[in-house]
Amino acid sequence: MELTYLKTFREVAKWGSYTRAAEVLGYAQSSITTQIQKLEEAYGAVLVERFGRSMKLTLAGEALLQYANDIYRLHEESKEVVSRQSKGILSIGTIETLAAFFLPPHLQTYRQHFPEINVTIQPGNEPFIIEAVKEGALDLGIILDPPFSDPELYCHILREEELVIIASPAHKFAAGIEGVQIGDLEKESLILTEEGCTYRAMLLRTLKSNQIPYSMSYEFGNLEAIKQCVMYGLGIALLPRIVVAEDIQKGRLAAVPLVHPDFKFYTQLIYSKKKWQSKAFTGFLDVLGASNYQNE
Repeated sequence: MELTYLKTFREVAKWGSYTRAAEVLGYAQSSITTQIQKLEEAYGAVLVERFGRSMKLTLAGEALLQYANDIYRLHEESKEVVSRQSKGILSIGTIETLAAFFLPPHLQTYRQHFPEINVTIQPGNEPFIIEAVKEGALDLGIILDPPFSDPELYCHILREEELVIIASPAHKFAAGIEGVQIGDLEKESLILTEEGCTYRAMLLRTLKSNQIPYSMSYEFGNLEAIKQCVMYGLGIALLPRIVVAEDIQKGRLAAVPLVHPDFKFYTQLIYSKKKWQSKAFTGFLDVLGASNYQNE
């Protein structure tokens, strides 16, 4: 039985579609059908069945998928060991904030020690990153959340990130106050990050639970757009201080801490407990100061 058949089977299971699996793998759909049929013949069981427009795994298929994942993982491990770990890919999932303002100096250090490792950064929100790390689609994730835990993952807090309310220098919040309470945001115009952002969700949830009226003026998936709109006095925003540190220093923005017990957010490293830790992988943990940490 060829490893190719198991790889095809994993893609069909992932997408629930022969057509989509064929697109991803670059095969004709007939080739996908043939490979699955050969797998079913080899195991003497129906592995995939159709429900409406999608393909679902049978009980036999679910059982095989676990073995297929293990076989594929071991195959990848063997390739890295045989190649002496001198080349390869390290895939990291993270949010825009951390990709732009936290990771660069660590990546620079890592490159000095592992110059032939290709580091890929996959942007996304926390739910996407967490699921991708669990599924093995990403080697590790770096998220910004309240303290996070999951039975399938090792989780390590790297540092606390202060969240601040940013405003234009002409705004009342720029008048030297030490902190903003959640009630101080009443009737303010908010400029928000995109849906899926954890601190955005916490802010809106807290405003709602405290019955504080506000207006949502703008919503952006780009941090620079948010900062520019705040500079022009179009509203206020909640962002990590690291995002606006330079703008504060140069007087382009004012920033005041948001004082509330729920707004404790941390940069955190997550990776699967099933993850095989290559030299390149543990090298990156060393760079982050997380190599000896395992949180059950």
